[in-house]
Amino acid sequence: MKRIYSAALAVFLLSAFLVSCSRNGASEEVKSAVPSPSTVRMAIAVDPDGLDPQMSASASTFQVTSSIYETLVTVDENGNIEPCLAKSWSIAEDGLSIAFTLREGAMFSDGDACNAEAVAASFTRLVSPSSARSQDYSFISSIEAVDENTVRFAFNSLDVTALAKFAYPWSAVVDTEHDESLRTNPVGSGPYMLSSWIPQQSLILERNPYYNGDCDIDMVEFVIMSDMTSAVTAMRNEQLDIILITGDLVGLFEGDDRFTIHALPTNGLQLMAMNNESEGLDDIRVRMAINHAVDKNALIEAVWWGYGEQIGSHFPVVLSEYADMNGKYPYDPERARELLAEAGYGEGELHLRMFLPKNYQEYVNAGQVIADMLRNVGIDVDIQIVEWATWLSDIYNGRDYDLTVVGHTGRLDALSLLSRYRHDAAENYFNYANDEFDSLLDAYAGEADEMKRREIAVRMEEILAEEVPALYIQDPIQIYVTDSSLEGFRTYPINIFRMDLLEYSDR
Repeated sequence: MKRIYSAALAVFLLSAFLVSCSRNGASEEVKSAVPSPSTVRMAIAVDPDGLDPQMSASASTFQVTSSIYETLVTVDENGNIEPCLAKSWSIAEDGLSIAFTLREGAMFSDGDACNAEAVAASFTRLVSPSSARSQDYSFISSIEAVDENTVRFAFNSLDVTALAKFAYPWSAVVDTEHDESLRTNPVGSGPYMLSSWIPQQSLILERNPYYNGDCDIDMVEFVIMSDMTSAVTAMRNEQLDIILITGDLVGLFEGDDRFTIHALPTNGLQLMAMNNESEGLDDIRVRMAINHAVDKNALIEAVWWGYGEQIGSHFPVVLSEYADMNGKYPYDPERARELLAEAGYGEGELHLRMFLPKNYQEYVNAGQVIADMLRNVGIDVDIQIVEWATWLSDIYNGRDYDLTVVGHTGRLDALSLLSRYRHDAAENYFNYANDEFDSLLDAYAGEADEMKRREIAVRMEEILAEEVPALYIQDPIQIYVTDSSLEGFRTYPINIFRMDLLEYSDR
């Protein structure tokens, strides 16, 4: 496809100062500011809050930094662990240590060696109290550079999820020689390095001259576009190569051979949480009635234009431990009324407060649709729309609510995903308690056998599907549109993009 650039974009690119090092690091030259034929331009809605992955919790940061830094291991689109900076690894028989063997010759974009000592220094920084993610890695007791290409992590207790934690984008290996400047001047061993960053406008990445892996795309531009209409216009004018759209916009690209539409489930879920200690909701019959009262098909169609994978428990469909729990409480308004009557509530006698986060219009819309369905079976619902800060302080942390609609980011294992339902967990804003469930969490954490862990995970999913501490709605489907000549685009369950795997078929 012919690359056509808008005047504004051309002016910006002509003003960018792009510098690259030769492979031997002996010289530097100013590169042409005109994009090469192998440039990929992607619209993202939010500017990163910095480019230091160890000091960020922002998805927009990881979308960019995953092309600059490398993690020891990564995942495929199904969440399976794959080599990355580490070409192999060995887990001790007792599960209390992991030794990673690094790819030979790996280097940071400044020419420094990315060896075992550099990895050890990076993780020492990650587990330090100043790190935003130190608690996630509290299981690590020591880090040792065994030799030039081997680094060993010892654990203070068994953690069966340990390997997966080395894949998350915040565990990226950074060059600690640049500790204080990584936020704006990132230095990693990944396929790309930062060329320019104009906040609220764009970030341009160019090939890391020291990267010793395969990579077909020479330059990546992330264009900050919070307005989806503008992104759609730019895509249709061939000024972008990748955009994220909502279901109502799919028709603008269907039937146009310039574009490919990717409708892909995400590693996340959307639900209506119930406060299990609220009057009425502390009765499982009422929670069952609510689940029978909601037509999920109609809800997904009304709010998400039909793009969503229904779920019956707190588990995304993309993970290997997922078990289909749909059908436990099919849409049945009459059965909902019967259950409410059994619980002692007649028409209009059960009053529930629903709090919806103003900043997330889709959750506001979903809450309003659900409220109408609940009113249809005789439940009185009072909707209150609140600011996100209020939602976090009063609903999520304060647990002062009856119903709320929100989304949750997925993880790579059942323990990380479901531990929020432990009776005393700080994240258990459902106020849910089940002794068997707590015991299963402990059993999962101590089980080394993968098949047995799966059995435990399925039982936990089943308990949540039966006791319904929430109305589980869907694993949302994200819809991306790409240039039809761009191949290799995939989504991954940890908020990353693999730009190094893309290539143009017509070049």
